[in-house]
Amino acid sequence: MARLRSPEGCPWDRQQSFDSIKPYLLEETYEVLDAIDARNWRGLAEELGDLLLEAVFFAQMAAEQKLFSIEDSLDAINQKLERRHPHVFGSGTAKTPEEVKLRWDEIKAQEKAEKSQTPELLGSVPRSLPALAEASQLTSRAAGVGFDWPNAGQVLEKLDEELKELAEARGE
Repeated sequence: MARLRSPEGCPWDRQQSFDSIKPYLLEETYEVLDAIDARNWRGLAEELGDLLLEAVFFAQMAAEQKLFSIEDSLDAINQKLERRHPHVFGSGTAKTPEEVKLRWDEIKAQEKAEKSQTPELLGSVPRSLPALAEASQLTSRAAGVGFDWPNAGQVLEKLDEELKELAEARGE
């Protein structure tokens, strides 16, 4: 990739930016998903290579701007896997997949809290997700902290309660 982006390399590759490559990342992601759905393992191998190409492309552009290197990305993956698997790499225990998932989520929340003094429940949901995927993540996180009701009538009751509180706060 460094050669492709060099002055002696490819004019198209040299012209690309983080923003111009984003659509290809999304396209390759969907092609990976399609190969998995089709159980096309040979195709999956190829599509994973294409997906990795996009990661390498982004990392090369970052290295050119002295932002980070591909090695930094690989180190980050390694450190994350070790941190989030204390039952494998540390003294933690987890006997079931459910215990692993619970501990993973706890560690992830702790990491987010350490990065930000004010952890945001909904702020970390990527806004670039397709609308239904974004809505699913938002509602899942809200339900995790008690914003979940068995039926629509209860949602309307809660909305009425909140509207009354707003009116009181406004002095109405």
